[in-house]
Amino acid sequence: MNTIGFADLKLAPEILRALTESGYSTPTPIQAQAIPLVLEGCDLMAGAQTGTGKTAAFALPMLQKLLPFASTSTSPARHSVRALILVPTRELAIQVEESVKAYAKYSHLRSLVVFGGVDIKTQTPYLKRGVEVLVATPGRLLDHIEMKSVLLNQVQMLVLDEADRMLDMGFMPDLKRILALLPRQRQNLMFSATFSNEIKKLSAEFLNNPKLIEVARSNATAENVTQKVYLVEQADKHVLLAQLLRGSDASQVLVFTKTKLTAGRLAKQLQKEGVAADAIHGDKTQLERMQALEAFKQGTVTVLIGTDVAARGLDIDQLPMVINYEIPHAPEDYVHRIGRTGRAGASGKAISLVSPEEEKYLKEIEKLIKKEIEKETAVVSHAAQNRTSRAPRGEHSERSQAPRGEHAERSHARPAAPKKPSHDPWFDKPYEPSASATTAKQPEQPDGKPKKVVAALFVRRTS
Repeated sequence: MNTIGFADLKLAPEILRALTESGYSTPTPIQAQAIPLVLEGCDLMAGAQTGTGKTAAFALPMLQKLLPFASTSTSPARHSVRALILVPTRELAIQVEESVKAYAKYSHLRSLVVFGGVDIKTQTPYLKRGVEVLVATPGRLLDHIEMKSVLLNQVQMLVLDEADRMLDMGFMPDLKRILALLPRQRQNLMFSATFSNEIKKLSAEFLNNPKLIEVARSNATAENVTQKVYLVEQADKHVLLAQLLRGSDASQVLVFTKTKLTAGRLAKQLQKEGVAADAIHGDKTQLERMQALEAFKQGTVTVLIGTDVAARGLDIDQLPMVINYEIPHAPEDYVHRIGRTGRAGASGKAISLVSPEEEKYLKEIEKLIKKEIEKETAVVSHAAQNRTSRAPRGEHSERSQAPRGEHAERSHARPAAPKKPSHDPWFDKPYEPSASATTAKQPEQPDGKPKKVVAALFVRRTS
């Protein structure tokens, strides 16, 4: 398989030209196996590790099959949606459509991406002009269907990318609504890094006698990714993370958390400590997420913190390190997370910070990947001192109320200098009346003599 080229896969000259310009030389194993089957018209369920070229494995044969429908006409009627690619996240949608556009560069096939988080009115005009390939997130696609800005009655190919996430995280109702609008006669492709038995059962609802491809052991992790676990108390995780980020190999790091709240807080903490960090999660606008991702790719942000859903499908070339600040409850998510590094044969490092409460999830991960991960008990030396010395002005350590710069060990500290009076001592003296106050003393009534009571008569006139 390693000796064949893309030309051997019977791809059209215009597609081969685009591949050459994009720097593609030989197909990856998933591409070499999937492309011929897709060209034959088979339904396909393909599993491969993240970063092995799944997008090209379905996009290249898709474009090949759609070439007869390419047209230079400006009429929308000549550009019906022929292929629909559904993905779970906005970032993955953008990435997939960029690849499709690059592969179709020398054809007259049109592509478009639609996703939530932005004004739908900005997408509608482009959609109404007509496209052959539509990449979409399920929710936003349903919005366009309700607005009657897209028709799916000409769809010949359906692709579910990151299919396990599509079927496993609440997308099933939306998918069923979309599937009901598609022609019965169509080709269905499912691509993902992981396939559980439950997912395979769910896929039986819309795949017809699918071919199964697994180019690597199911749920395997890449051999070129070095995995390590630090056993650490939850309270010491932030200190340990800061130590790791100061390492020489931490030039660009993707950090995973379980919740949006933790991602946001962690980014703010690191920013206060002088780390170029940002967060990417579902509560941020699409513009904010795209800006954070672009800054990370350009290197102005060196630490990007995200949740599983937000970071799903992120494709960053030569990403050296991934850190799991919190390990996921679902072991399959661990495979996806560390698949962000070590892509396209490059080496990578995946570090997980595991508290005692999370060790049960670690065992599930090792069971899934059929591999024991190297473990080390983290030694966070002088944690309180480190936190205090690095805390921003006005912040206090969780474990020490010592002033900024003050050492925890006081055995070698200099004796404290006597405090200067904070105010004039005169104010602390007891009250002493002045001479003028004594002479001006008012006369008192004779002792024992009651004051005279005077009666008053009030007369009301009624005239």
